[in-house]
Amino acid sequence: MAVEKSKRIFYLDALRAAAILSVIVVHVYAVTRMHVMAEYSVMPSLRWIFSQITGNCFRFGVDLFLMLAGALSLGRVWTIREFLGKRIPRIVGPFIFWGLVAGIIAIVISYYFGFKFIFYFDINSILSFMRGVFMATTSGFTSYWFFWMILGTYLIMPIFNKWLLHADLAEAEYFLVFWLITCLFDFTINIDFPIKLSYFTSPIGLVVLGYYLRHTERELLNNPYFAIALILISAALTMVNVTMNSTTSQFHTVNRYSIFLSVEVAGIFLLFKNFHKLNINLNFSSRLDKLFRRIVFDIAKYSYGIYLIQGLFLCIYAQILPYHEFYTNFMEIFILIVISSMITMYLLEKVPYINKVIGAK
Repeated sequence: MAVEKSKRIFYLDALRAAAILSVIVVHVYAVTRMHVMAEYSVMPSLRWIFSQITGNCFRFGVDLFLMLAGALSLGRVWTIREFLGKRIPRIVGPFIFWGLVAGIIAIVISYYFGFKFIFYFDINSILSFMRGVFMATTSGFTSYWFFWMILGTYLIMPIFNKWLLHADLAEAEYFLVFWLITCLFDFTINIDFPIKLSYFTSPIGLVVLGYYLRHTERELLNNPYFAIALILISAALTMVNVTMNSTTSQFHTVNRYSIFLSVEVAGIFLLFKNFHKLNINLNFSSRLDKLFRRIVFDIAKYSYGIYLIQGLFLCIYAQILPYHEFYTNFMEIFILIVISSMITMYLLEKVPYINKVIGAK
C-alpha cells in the first residue's frame, strides 16, 4: 500500500505535541513523587492518585513518537539510502549538539553555582561525565536512552517498509495480534510465553501500529467514542494495577510497552485522528483557532530538541525551586520547562547553521 507524500496533517502534529508534553509530565512526576509516597494506603490521597496518573497514565509519549514514525514513514516508496540518509542525520546532529552544549552547561553551573550534576572537576571526571551524557547514565541526561532506541528502530524500519509495501492491512493485523501477546506476557504479567515471539516485540510493534491505525478503514477503529473507551478503560486498569502493587515506600510503574499503555496509546492516536467526528464546537474565534494551531505546530516542530534539553531544565528547576505544595511545585516545574525549552528553541532557530542541528523540523 504505497502512500504519496502529503502535506502536513494537523492531527499528527497534535499527537507529536501531546507526546513531548507527556514526556515532560512524566519526568516532572519523577522528581516530585517523593512528596506523596507516604500518602499511600487502602484509600490513597488525591495527591497520590494525581501523582500516579501523571506518572503512569501519561507514560505514552515515547509510544506516540514510535507510532508517528510508522505513520509517517511506512508504506511509502523509498530506498534504504533515501530513508537512512534523511532520518539518521536528523536525529544524530541534534543529539551530538545538545549532548555537548547541555553537558558543558551542566559542568559550568555545577562548578560555579553548586548544581549537582558533577562533583569532581579533574579531566577524568569530566570525561566520564560527558561519556555518561551520551550513554544516558548521567543525572539530567538519562532520557537520552531514547536516541539509541529510535536509532535502532530506524535501522530495522526499511525491512518492515518493504514488507508493508507488498502487504495489505490484514497482514499488519496478523503482526499486531502477536505483538499484543508480547505486550501482555513480556511487559505486563512478566511471564514467558511458550512460543518465542521476539521478532514481534516492541518498539517495532508500535511503529507498525502507527502505520496501521493511520490507514485502517475499519469502522470501529474510526469511531471516536470507541477511542475514548479504550483510553478510559486502559487508564483505569493502569491505576488499579499501580495501586495494587505500590507500597508506602515504593511506587509501582507500568512498563511503557505494557498492554495497558499499548491500548491507551492506540486510543489516543485514534481519538486525535477522528476528533472531528465528535462535532464539538468550542466556539473559538478564527484568531484563537489560528493561535492554538500555531502553538501546536511549534511544539511539534521543536519536539525532538525539547526532548534533548528538558532534562537539563528539569534538574535545574528541581534544585532551585523551594518546595511549597505538591500541586504548585508540579505545575511550576512543568510550565517552566515548557516555556524555557520553547524559548531556547525559538531563539536558536534564528541562528544560521545552528538552526540545522537543534532538533527543529
